[in-house]
Amino acid sequence: MSTSRILLLIGGFILLTFGSFIYFVATWDREKEQPVSQAPVFSSPQYSGVWGNAPATTQGDVL
Repeated sequence: MSTSRILLLIGGFILLTFGSFIYFVATWDREKEQPVSQAPVFSSPQYSGVWGNAPATTQGDVL
């Protein structure tokens, strides 16, 4: 492939990526989605994740 064709493909990929992100933001419905600030944390017993039931910090210490 020629250099100009490769650059054209890269440019097309970048435009498609940014375009899909802009479409995602433009069509976002705030009422339909749960806010991130109210999402369950990883140390919740219901969503134990990798750490099991271990607390995120001990007595308020910063890790």
